[in-house]
Amino acid sequence: MSALAVRAGVPLGPRTTLGLGGPARAFVEARDEATVAAAFAWASAQGLEVAVLGGGSNLVVADAGFDGLVVAIATTGINERPAGDAVHVEAAAGESWDGLVARTVDAGLAGLECLSGIPGSVGATPVQNVGAYGQEVSDTLVSVRVFDPVSREIRQLAATTCEFAYRDSMFKHHGRHLVVLAATFALRPGGEAQIRYAELERALDGAPRDLARVRRAVLALRRNKGMLLEADDPERRTAGSFFTNPIVGVAEAEAVAQRARSLGITAELPRWAQTDGRIKLAAGWLIEKSGVTRGMSRGAVGVSRRHALALVHHGGGTTASLLALADEIVETVHARFGVTLRREPVLWGA
Repeated sequence: MSALAVRAGVPLGPRTTLGLGGPARAFVEARDEATVAAAFAWASAQGLEVAVLGGGSNLVVADAGFDGLVVAIATTGINERPAGDAVHVEAAAGESWDGLVARTVDAGLAGLECLSGIPGSVGATPVQNVGAYGQEVSDTLVSVRVFDPVSREIRQLAATTCEFAYRDSMFKHHGRHLVVLAATFALRPGGEAQIRYAELERALDGAPRDLARVRRAVLALRRNKGMLLEADDPERRTAGSFFTNPIVGVAEAEAVAQRARSLGITAELPRWAQTDGRIKLAAGWLIEKSGVTRGMSRGAVGVSRRHALALVHHGGGTTASLLALADEIVETVHARFGVTLRREPVLWGA
């Protein structure tokens, strides 16, 4: 590894899919694991907080930027090896997530196809336990290679120790100091896609469930919702779903449904039973039924015209205005249904 190249005042907005936010006080691009370790040692010596940047797709940066060191993970490499009836695929944290999914689909390895089209890098997916259309990263994850800045050690964590839950993991709580370096997935060679999501089932309309067809169907669904980052899309500046689907108790879910009926809402409240006995509600439904309309605008930011869960930046906006819109939506939904929505993206800065 060459001498650590630390840059000052690097703009972070262009490195996020929202295109918002100020600069990093200090910035390092890490193309190997040794640079990651060196960057943390340098930050410790300077007394600076460290934030790790992947693809910037689930990130909101404050207008003032980040007053610390940002380490951009740019490591690459994908390795495959047989493991009994499965194939273990290890990908470096800096690899494109959708690039990995496309590669596994082309190779006939089942297990990630419903996660097609999700922007960002591999390293971010275990942290958020990324999921879509009935699949989650934790379904196939075997292990995560991490750097521990406290002990300065590199460790391999079994997926069973990562405390995965809906859009959650230990990496967001007591393990938030750990830096994901690589992730290994157990995929099924020649396997048929397992469809668990009604919307995707309808999109396939009885067609064979080969991996390539499922990937195309998922990409089409995401495109229709404005959830694909495409250069010619006027709503491409987005962090995807800005709110998670709330998970509530059975009694609270029924209270929401009754409240909807009392308001004259005839559409049935979408809800899904969870393994722990609680109920997952549809945040997008709650947003729209509270009176927030698709395409609603607040200057340079607004709600996507295609999906109420997505907030978009039209250009020339500020993070403050985006967060004000998010707060407005949260307050509107709470006043209407008594449910508090939670932001999905991570916020850096005040």
